[in-house]
Amino acid sequence: QVQLVESGGELVQAGGTLRLSCAASGRTFNPYRMGMGWLRQAPGKEREFVAHMRWIDESTYYEDYVKGRYTIIRDNAKNLLYLQMNKLKREEADVYYCADHTDGSRGSYMRHNGYDYWGQGTQVTVSS
Repeated sequence: QVQLVESGGELVQAGGTLRLSCAASGRTFNPYRMGMGWLRQAPGKEREFVAHMRWIDESTYYEDYVKGRYTIIRDNAKNLLYLQMNKLKREEADVYYCADHTDGSRGSYMRHNGYDYWGQGTQVTVSS
C-alpha cells in the first residue's frame, strides 16, 4: 500500500521560493518502481505535469515552463520527495500533488493517468 502526504504549500510573493514536501510510505521508494512526479491542478482543469524523477538513475524531467526554476529532489533516507520552486509566478498558484508513476508506456510520466497513487495535495498561492 502506497500512501503520500504533501505539505509545504503556502502564500508566497511572486518571484519568491517555496519547497514542497511529499512523505511517502509503502513501497514507493523501491528502486524497482518507476519513479514519482509532481503535478498541479487549477480549478476546473485536469492535473498537469510539472516534474518527474525516474528511480533507476534519478533522471529528472520538467515541464518546459518550469525548467531552470524548479528542482525535484529525493531523500531516500527519509522517504521524502521535494519540489524546490524558485522565481514563482502568479499563474503557478495551484494545488500541487505528488504521485507514484506506475504506467510504463513511453511518455506516460507527462500524463496524469500515468500515475496511480496520489496525495491529498497542497495549495500554493502566489501574490503579486
